[in-house]
Amino acid sequence: MSSATPRDRIHWIARLERRIHAWRERRARRRGRKPTVLVFPGYGGDGWVRVLGRVLIVPPTKRDANGQLARVRGWRSFLGIPVGYATVRITIGDEVHEVVADRGGVIDARIEAHLEPGWQIVRMSVENGEPGESPVQIVGPDVRTGVVCDIDDTVMVTALPRPLLAAWNSFVVAEHARQPVPGMAVLLGRLTRQEPGMPMIYLSTGAWNVAPTLTRFLQRHLYPPGSLLLTDWGPTHDRWFRSGSEHKATNLRRLAEEFPDVRWLLIGDDGQHDDEIYTRFTSEYPSSVAGVAIRRLSPAEAVLAGGRTAVNDHSAAAVPWVTADDGAGLAERLEAVGLLAHDR
Repeated sequence: MSSATPRDRIHWIARLERRIHAWRERRARRRGRKPTVLVFPGYGGDGWVRVLGRVLIVPPTKRDANGQLARVRGWRSFLGIPVGYATVRITIGDEVHEVVADRGGVIDARIEAHLEPGWQIVRMSVENGEPGESPVQIVGPDVRTGVVCDIDDTVMVTALPRPLLAAWNSFVVAEHARQPVPGMAVLLGRLTRQEPGMPMIYLSTGAWNVAPTLTRFLQRHLYPPGSLLLTDWGPTHDRWFRSGSEHKATNLRRLAEEFPDVRWLLIGDDGQHDDEIYTRFTSEYPSSVAGVAIRRLSPAEAVLAGGRTAVNDHSAAAVPWVTADDGAGLAERLEAVGLLAHDR
């Protein structure tokens, strides 16, 4: 008996999803619409850069009578048509590289490049279209501390763990209606000012579809700039939906291996699995963790989120482990354990 081919092992729902996207793409192209690259903030180090983006055929942008962008409902973020396996031209300085997007149109490529530390610009284009400019934060070899921060219910109140409310927030609520977690922007701003060039990574189980919305939210509420590490909703080769916990754990391990000299402050909340994920990562990479800060959901938020996850006793942990209700409370506790300089 012959063994199954890779195509045979692909989950049937994944094949169906691909056929639907291909049909939508053909219809859009017949109407004269062309793909474009949506660029997302990436990061890099000495001699390399990780570029992030997605190839989509996007719906026309709506504007109001004054020519301003109309308020965006969440569902519009999911109307773009992903263009799978598109060849993308990436320009870094004077060098041009070509990479192929995955079947969902996502670009996630590590490319050899020599850029100065700090925020730099990488350009990406598809099918000779207008290039998009992607900011990338190059971490200098002398940087020793970084921040990894969850988004949902850590910097933005979303009640994401409960499926119906997650759908409401993702597909219905206008982006201007989303609320920041009190004090978190101030806390993250203070942390990133402590050490020049400190990497700021926003790690979330949210879909790449909402990356533009998240970027505008972070800018509007004065969060420090940082790289976005999101995921692609939908089926994989062997399951209906991607694992959010696996996505976070995989990227944490990758950061530890890419920046072996950086110790990360991990920030999350008790409404998902951040405590469990951070506990496991701390045991696997103890030298890569400076500390952990967990935001406790309010009773109302906990109800909306489907309850809290149990937070383990970390009193004997090898690194500082603090909890509080908001950014101000976390700041006080981080000051007390020496992970945040006192505000002057």
